[in-house]
Amino acid sequence: MLRDDEPTLEIVTEGHSWSFDGDGALLRLVSEAHRIRLAHLFDPLLAVHTSLVEPLPHQITAVYGKMLTRQPLRFLLADDPGAGKTIMAGLLIRELLIRGDLQQCMIVCPGSLAVQWQDELSQKFHLPFEILTNDRIEAARTGNAFAEMPLVIRLDKLSRDEALQAKLQQTDWDLVVVDEAHKLSASFFGGEIRETKRYKLGKLLSTLTRHFLLMTATPHNGREEDFQLFLALLDGDRFEGRFRDGVHVCDVSDLMRRLVKEDLLKLDGKPLLPERRSHTVKYVLSDLEAVLYKQVTDYVREEFNRAEALANDGRKGTVGFALTILQRRLASSPEAIYQSLRRRRERLEKRLGEDREPQRHRGHDEEPLWTLCLRGELEEEDLTAAEWEAAEAEVVDLATASQTIAELQAEIERLRGLEDLALRVRRSGRDRKWEELSKLLQTLLLEERKEERDKREKRDSALTSHFSLLSPKLVIFTEHRDTLNYLVNQITTLIGRPEAVVTIHGGMGREERKKAEEAFKQDVTVQVLIATDAAGEGINLQRSHLMVNYDLPWNPNRLEQRFGRIHRIGQTEVCHLWNLVAEGTREGDVYLSLLKKLEVEQKALGGKVFDVLGKAIAGKELRELLIEAIRYGDRPEVKAKLQQVVSDRLDQNRLRELLEERALARDSMDTTKVQQIRQ
Repeated sequence: MLRDDEPTLEIVTEGHSWSFDGDGALLRLVSEAHRIRLAHLFDPLLAVHTSLVEPLPHQITAVYGKMLTRQPLRFLLADDPGAGKTIMAGLLIRELLIRGDLQQCMIVCPGSLAVQWQDELSQKFHLPFEILTNDRIEAARTGNAFAEMPLVIRLDKLSRDEALQAKLQQTDWDLVVVDEAHKLSASFFGGEIRETKRYKLGKLLSTLTRHFLLMTATPHNGREEDFQLFLALLDGDRFEGRFRDGVHVCDVSDLMRRLVKEDLLKLDGKPLLPERRSHTVKYVLSDLEAVLYKQVTDYVREEFNRAEALANDGRKGTVGFALTILQRRLASSPEAIYQSLRRRRERLEKRLGEDREPQRHRGHDEEPLWTLCLRGELEEEDLTAAEWEAAEAEVVDLATASQTIAELQAEIERLRGLEDLALRVRRSGRDRKWEELSKLLQTLLLEERKEERDKREKRDSALTSHFSLLSPKLVIFTEHRDTLNYLVNQITTLIGRPEAVVTIHGGMGREERKKAEEAFKQDVTVQVLIATDAAGEGINLQRSHLMVNYDLPWNPNRLEQRFGRIHRIGQTEVCHLWNLVAEGTREGDVYLSLLKKLEVEQKALGGKVFDVLGKAIAGKELRELLIEAIRYGDRPEVKAKLQQVVSDRLDQNRLRELLEERALARDSMDTTKVQQIRQ
């Protein structure tokens, strides 16, 4: 502006430089906004005080002591399952938002946990995350849903979809959190790195974000070189090249934090979680059940042998997968094996009636999930329980080793005979497994003290309600929907109150599952939850401290996952788990030796033994042992070998070594730290 412009200027508002006639409301608004922006300088735990959580000492130290101080954050949070890692991530996100350090955030997790993440972040931290679905992708205003919202996305959806990854590459993030991050695995094979699709996704995510948080309770698989590849996702320069013992030193104390839940403390310095105990309940099959078991096992064994002769490796694997499922249903219940045999016979008859070759399959727009599992591109843990149940249902009735019409007809006739035998067992009313569960139920749920019965008879509703609150609640896990339906009928009849039993399975929608979960936790009339492994996915059941494995999983990690539903933060009672096992059956004897050894080591190592069970004997290894028992378990030398393998895997010295390996960069929560946090 020049002097020549002066005539064109005019005074719009007259006033003094320091007048107080401005807009007071606007001044208050601006000053309040500035105060909130700087609030973290005066309240170092602002996210805690503005969220609906009561964090524990180990959660506060993780967020405010380990993570917020790192700029940028490249960190591995490896606390035990049930320690509340979701709460820690929520506090971190909330604190970064308050400090103006976070605009774009993404959660990458297994599909089974997506809804839990969304619910926890919304209810406890008021953070509106959306789950990235196909509909949301298609409805994106800009054509790229990644650029439009904070979101939760399924790990395998993103790792398998190259088109989605191309859109992801066009975005930048302030924070990416990967839950169950051990799935981003890679390994050395023949001197070269074998990178899975999930590992490649991890490398991509690492380049797109400033803050990168990996969360897993199982970061180490026992191979140091694989562990270094995993850590390269956080610091590629530092962990470059193949690890060689004696040459490389792997100090990860500045990159990760690990606490085992047996060592966690409350603010008063007492242990956070109670003890957990496992019990084995053995039973012997009735005579008719034993006949059915032998005949079905013989059928499975012979079909396995026929499948081995197939030239097509893919079909060979599919048939083996189907036969394995059939054997597991045989061990589950008479109802499950009867329905499975009936459906398989009807499916093969339909194929025969359509005059189709047995080895031909229905076309698919995409590869079936079970095919990806067989090829090793997916693991059972990567699928939701609903997807796994659907994959089982599709393959168990579909795959057959029969190669000609005559062979198929012979197999159908054999299935018809097995189906008739299974129906006889079902109608006999002799189910030894159910009889053992019935005894347990009557001990845990139906035995009442005389004074309680007297008070109930007085029809005093207030007293009835009060004593109902004291009634124990029980979680029962089964692997198959047919067995679940069977148990509902049996337990309802035993208890005499249909409203006392609720169920959760993979075929239920989100709202229906939530309703069943809340009924079990809040409704005093509900005593029993019967569930498939869908209830092992993101559901907190610490309202109960009693659990029964009606069916034992062939993946030992599932034992810890199931037990972890009740043994987690908020549990106040000693947790008990009963495992039902058929003595004298081939796979039952293998599992009995495993459980017996587990109980012995539990006395020496406490509940920590469950933390390394899946590492001591891997899921794939246990499945192979059980299949070998089914096929060759009648040979004494094979039986002895199987027993020895289980004994070696659960040797006490080996378990102690695994516990030490899990203690990588392990922090301690002593009473001094807890006292500082209280103050």
